[in-house]
Amino acid sequence: MKPKQAFQAMLAALLVGVSFAPAWAATPPKAQPAEVTMGSVAMDIPVEMIKRMSVLTNHLALSTNLNVRFRPSPNLGSAVDDLGTGQTQIAYLTPVAYIEARRKYGVIPLVAPTTQGRPHFSLVIGVKAGSGINTLAELKGRRFAFGDEKALLQRAAVESMGLKSSDFSTFAYLKHYDNIAKAVLAGDFDGGILKDSVADEFKSRGIVVIGSTAPLPSYIFAVHPGMPVAVRNQLRDALLGLKKTTPDQVATLDAFDNAYDGFVVVDDPAYDPVRKLIQPYQK
Repeated sequence: MKPKQAFQAMLAALLVGVSFAPAWAATPPKAQPAEVTMGSVAMDIPVEMIKRMSVLTNHLALSTNLNVRFRPSPNLGSAVDDLGTGQTQIAYLTPVAYIEARRKYGVIPLVAPTTQGRPHFSLVIGVKAGSGINTLAELKGRRFAFGDEKALLQRAAVESMGLKSSDFSTFAYLKHYDNIAKAVLAGDFDGGILKDSVADEFKSRGIVVIGSTAPLPSYIFAVHPGMPVAVRNQLRDALLGLKKTTPDQVATLDAFDNAYDGFVVVDDPAYDPVRKLIQPYQK
């Protein structure tokens, strides 16, 4: 090939390359979804918690451009520290766990679950039907079950109903509300503190409520303060969009907690009543 012809061929090849360059540049490799690890206070034994929370994380993964997975925590303190140190980036917390995580780490409130459209719940005292215990005063001198030893709200709730730990012949910490209900039904304890939805769940098996707190601000989903706003908003919108309006959404919420019917945005001041309630019991 003559030099002139070789130059023309090379120029043509370069022009072809340039003409294709914009098309290639417009289709970069697909970005991998951001990874988000969800934590939770221990509401049940780990295998049950994984089952309950995995349904929710699957929903979030399908509703966002995020890879969401669940990491169980053995107790309230671990759930707080996992979120605060970034081992989890979002967590489902009790009001007291949220208040502690907010104080120690500055976590950000995201949404709270609703029951009958309201972000509230009550703590109740339950006994076994037919036990002969019909009033709170009749629990004095009896055996009583609490949940997590660090759950100051449980102690405050019991005392708000006119009972103190010293009123019981013995008391113990059984970690989970389901454990408390089962222990009361088995006769191992005469009464116990329960979340209202758990008491409702065990009503048909013989749990009777003899005392209740006023409505309290609900459990809450909070996020690590370093979470990017765009990721936070994706999670918030996906949870707000979860309502009992389709069979899939009903199944997701029922697996998580069948008392819940949706979520609402909440802010930190909503938890001030709990701060006031537990203040006398904080060291």
